[in-house]
Amino acid sequence: MASNEVLVSGEDLKAFTAEVFTGAGLAPEDAEIEADVLVWANLRGVDSHGVLRIPWYLSHVDNGVMKTRPNIQVMKETAATILIDADQAFGPVVTTMAMRRAIEKAKNTGIGWGFIRNTTHQGAMGYYALMAAKEDMAGIACVAGPPNMAPHGARAAGVQNSPIAISVPGNRRGPLVLDMATSIAAGGKIWLAIDKRVPIPANWALDKDGNPTTDPKLAEILMPFSGPKGSGLAIMFECLAGLMVGNPRLEPVITGKQEINRHIQNSFVAALDIETFTDVDGYKDEVDKLVDGLKALPKAEGAQEIFMPGEPEDRVFQDRTRNGIPLPEGTVDSLKAAAERFDIPLPAGL
Repeated sequence: MASNEVLVSGEDLKAFTAEVFTGAGLAPEDAEIEADVLVWANLRGVDSHGVLRIPWYLSHVDNGVMKTRPNIQVMKETAATILIDADQAFGPVVTTMAMRRAIEKAKNTGIGWGFIRNTTHQGAMGYYALMAAKEDMAGIACVAGPPNMAPHGARAAGVQNSPIAISVPGNRRGPLVLDMATSIAAGGKIWLAIDKRVPIPANWALDKDGNPTTDPKLAEILMPFSGPKGSGLAIMFECLAGLMVGNPRLEPVITGKQEINRHIQNSFVAALDIETFTDVDGYKDEVDKLVDGLKALPKAEGAQEIFMPGEPEDRVFQDRTRNGIPLPEGTVDSLKAAAERFDIPLPAGL
């Protein structure tokens, strides 16, 4: 832990976060969901998607971008699919709803696919994919939103760094959770660098003029991982989400037809019932055997271990659940401001 960080228990931080969002106007059950998603990210070491987001979310409540009492509506539904208009709901609230419905449908039809339009920031997408894995299903969750990343060959934003998460269950070795953005680094990691008062690598982002920068406060345009691969995935995710629900988020902005609204996005989630296609216990055993085989491969020079998707985060989760979550100075300052605003006590240790 760095010298300017403070340890806070996950349970205390989650209770505090729920109080903040209740104070902001969310229904208590929605505030609990929001708190669970944010603190889950912190517990796994994904601090870029944890409670450092609180002041950002509160500012969007204040300016009407994130609605505390949205009119969430099911627009279309079949036995295996559902389309939900979120009406600018808090992302975790509507995304947990969509994944629950997808899981229900998968139990009946083998697959459930949920589209969400007009949602806001959804937190760490692995949370929703893992919901399906906990039900002995494979889960997928993906985001497509307004441009914040330069496509390969460009020096201006034209695509979003669309995150995607995939999770599958195992026995000894599961569940596996892949959770990644199509950018070299998620935007939240730049925010975390600001809170930690540290520079960012030169290949993470460009400034407003399209020049590489190591100053996180100047970073405005993210860069895709592996050049054409990251930006290619981002383009296809827009085709599978934004265009599929009749709510394009890229073309109207990059052609100047529409002012950019960085905070409204679309998404899809999916659940696949493993038992529909193969024996679920046998599947989970095969996941274990696959992991065992991969971990037994000869290690590259300097590598101490071959990690599986989500494994490092699982270990951080175990450690932070026991010992607490380290919060940097900037995040602590933001939590103190929220506590003062809503006249609620801070978590122990702050």
